[in-house]
Amino acid sequence: MTTTAPHVDPRVIALAHYAGRALLEHVLDRHGVTFQQSVTLRLAALADGPVARERLVDGVTDALKTGAAEVHGVLDELIAARWLAPVGASDVRITDAGRELYATISRETAPVTARIYAGIPAEDLAVTGRVLSLITERAGAELAVLSR
Repeated sequence: MTTTAPHVDPRVIALAHYAGRALLEHVLDRHGVTFQQSVTLRLAALADGPVARERLVDGVTDALKTGAAEVHGVLDELIAARWLAPVGASDVRITDAGRELYATISRETAPVTARIYAGIPAEDLAVTGRVLSLITERAGAELAVLSR
């Protein structure tokens, strides 16, 4: 094992992402929730009341870099599970069961997250956040060019 700090590169970023996602999916599996459903449910939980279905679709497609048709399917799954409910012709809202599920998942992942981040200086976390945000922004711009 090396004693020098690794340089940030796509592999290091991917390994960190997949390690964290594996931990989250371990919790999600216990509740019968997919990663895509959890991302969608989170956006609905953070909204102040009903949210336009297309706004949720846009938010999830942007976050996961996936197609709108797939996200519409995820929304249909969440509605069928009664974690989301339609409101009018074009809005959805999180149900009480969906809010409780989101709170349970958050409660179960919080101690794991705290242990992972424990001891990392706030300055390091701030720099990491800025760098990862910049990388995300630049990758998004490159994806937009490729998708034309």
